[in-house]
Amino acid sequence: MNVSYKWLKQYVDLSGVTAKELAEKLTRGGIEVDGVTARNLGVVKVVVGHVVSREKHPDADKLSVCRVDVGENEHLQIVCGAPNVAAGQKVPVALVGASLPGDLKIKRAKLRGVESQGMICSAKELGLNDKLLPKEIQEGILVLAEDTEVGADIIALLDIDDEVLELDLTPNRSDALSMIGVAYEAGALLDRKVALPDENEGVELSGVPTSDRVRIDIEAKDDCPHYAARLIEGVKIGPSPLWMQNRLMAAGIRPINNVVDITNFVMLEYGQPLHAFDADTLAGGGSRIVVRNAREGERMETLDGADRKLEPHMLLITDGEKPIALAGVMGGANSEVTPGTTRILLESARFAGRSVRRTSRELGLRSEASLRFEKEVNPDAVIPALNRATALLCRYAGGKATNGHAELMLDEPKPRTVPLTVQRVNDVLGTSLSAADIRGVFARLGFDVAGDGDALEVTAPLRRGDMVRDVDLIEEVARLYGYDNIPITLVRGDTTPGALTKPQRVTRIARRALTGAGLHEAVTYSLTAESRTGALTGLFESAGLVRLSMPMSEDRSVLRTSLLPHLLEAVVHNRNRNVDDVALFEIGSVFLTDETDGLSKLPTERKTLAAVMAGAKTAPHWAEGARSKVDFYDLKGVLEKLTTQLGLTTEYERSAPAGFHPGRTADVYAVSLDGARTKLGRIGQLHPEVQSAWELDDTYAFELDFEALAEAAVLRANYDPLPRFPAASRDIAVVVDRAVPAGALVAASREAGGEFLESVRVFDVYMGERLGPDKKSVALALVYRHGERTLTDEEVTAAHARVTEALADRYGAELRK
Repeated sequence: MNVSYKWLKQYVDLSGVTAKELAEKLTRGGIEVDGVTARNLGVVKVVVGHVVSREKHPDADKLSVCRVDVGENEHLQIVCGAPNVAAGQKVPVALVGASLPGDLKIKRAKLRGVESQGMICSAKELGLNDKLLPKEIQEGILVLAEDTEVGADIIALLDIDDEVLELDLTPNRSDALSMIGVAYEAGALLDRKVALPDENEGVELSGVPTSDRVRIDIEAKDDCPHYAARLIEGVKIGPSPLWMQNRLMAAGIRPINNVVDITNFVMLEYGQPLHAFDADTLAGGGSRIVVRNAREGERMETLDGADRKLEPHMLLITDGEKPIALAGVMGGANSEVTPGTTRILLESARFAGRSVRRTSRELGLRSEASLRFEKEVNPDAVIPALNRATALLCRYAGGKATNGHAELMLDEPKPRTVPLTVQRVNDVLGTSLSAADIRGVFARLGFDVAGDGDALEVTAPLRRGDMVRDVDLIEEVARLYGYDNIPITLVRGDTTPGALTKPQRVTRIARRALTGAGLHEAVTYSLTAESRTGALTGLFESAGLVRLSMPMSEDRSVLRTSLLPHLLEAVVHNRNRNVDDVALFEIGSVFLTDETDGLSKLPTERKTLAAVMAGAKTAPHWAEGARSKVDFYDLKGVLEKLTTQLGLTTEYERSAPAGFHPGRTADVYAVSLDGARTKLGRIGQLHPEVQSAWELDDTYAFELDFEALAEAAVLRANYDPLPRFPAASRDIAVVVDRAVPAGALVAASREAGGEFLESVRVFDVYMGERLGPDKKSVALALVYRHGERTLTDEEVTAAHARVTEALADRYGAELRK
């Protein structure tokens, strides 16, 4: 929002306060001012001149010799190269000794032998932004109005003795999107009164009630709670007055004609966007306005000449037969004000911000008007802005207005009253303000305060829609009391040393372990397609899918229940780009619900850890032949590196979950010192059908419940003394049924071996014709040791015999011969 300092002075007394000082006060009061820019870029000694005569230069085809009256005793002779200079014009003249932007100094000079005593200036040479100038004066010299006083200072005439404050507004301060709103803010900060313009000054009435000439119907009741209109007849289209053009250019808006300029001027003044229709182009001469949503397949041409397809949610202004405007966004070309327009139907309305925002975004049409409607500025300004624009049209466009206005209000907004106590204000701010101090702040803001003693009832005007809670009011007190005046207090309370939580520590260890093992971390979407989940439903197979009510696409329509589908997408993405060897992991959330028909409560968010490996074990090398592919044990080694760093002992139990190979998959368990087991997740090869669906070769994955992993982790160092006594090793090979897990044999051996058995591990598994079709041989290496003495052969033999007997009793194991 660009704010003209001179314009602002019309509403609030700024005497004794410079533009830069005001900017500092606004910034300290919570409205940041990005900068203060002077409109005068170096213009000195430039006055209004009257071109008395113009003659062709005797020695140059493109130059003219002009005699110019600048209000002095003698006329000046000035050589001018502008093609549009003519006798009788009023023009800006830089006198000898004048300065212009760009450090240009004007001196007496001769041009092709003819003396020139100054310079006739264009608007650009005066430092005016030519992009903001009316088209007719963008080129050539600047031609002023015929009634402009000769000799007048051009600086005052063009209002370039002004400074512009550029406000950087936060979304909650839409009230400052108007000059009057900024005036209220400045008045509150300076404790000065605000003087509002007389909205009806200069209005000429036709004597005919507007309600007899215009009828308003609102079909889209949710999107347009208030619509008002007024008819102005006998209008003459022409340029707006120079002072109004100066105001608009200072605000960054290009003047067009008196009607358009007046609607823009009032929008900047009140913050209420307006729109002017050519009433003669409307059905019935503007006798009926219907506010409705677009119909399926409906189209309209907007003011920018684009033919636009309308969606059913888009709000339209129609004349009962055809669309004439996109409400709050842009008018229609079929009702545009043209040089031949004589009757104006003036609109002032309140549109739902969400409707304007959506339409503006979808059509790519952003404007000063749509910005204000989106933020739903002051609802109290609808009628005052309509009256103000009507009066200006009567004064500067020669029109006569119908009496009163046609209006339909479906929802009358009411100011919000918020309870507040003096104690609450002081507790939050750390101050000791009295009730009188706080009442004084609200009086400066124009808020009404009721209540006695400590308890207050504060009612903010509708222009301050951001006043919702007591903390909003407390912020206003802090702003006007002055942040610098709030005492500094030390933070009090018990403190604790900062530290990572256990899940945070486990996360760091996991990332370090997995990246150290050669895996790359991936970060994928939490949203996926239902078809992508397939058989890979995750660890929580009974959980239902959480579907989005308004997904951005079918590929992002449900919340994931497993990390694996997106990791497989990443594998495929890499394989399609000739990166065949892929090892990835991800730590992220999955989303679970037990509801099947909609959600009545939030889904459960649970953190999981997943990894995939595909391709070869090592990087390619020219000296190597065929490289071996990754297998189950490669990924199992990565997993065991992770669990070891987390202080966990793990066991594996064969399983066949959906989406995994039934013979190459196992559930993973953490085993505590007391033998209790906690299921962490699963590891294995993907099912051949899943691999085929993803067009992958052999791919291995694990998925763990991260919360269970973090809970089971032992994040403390365990120390075992170095052995002082020798160990006794024994190997045993037993023949058992193929269905007996090797892990069961290991567990039975540990239990039977007692305190002498230090370790047991499988070092070979054999299956062949010699053993029979349903048998296998499992070879175990057992180590016996005592911590305080050397074991005798008899003790080792007895312990080993107990192991052999236990295996025979439980699993029918026979010693292999």
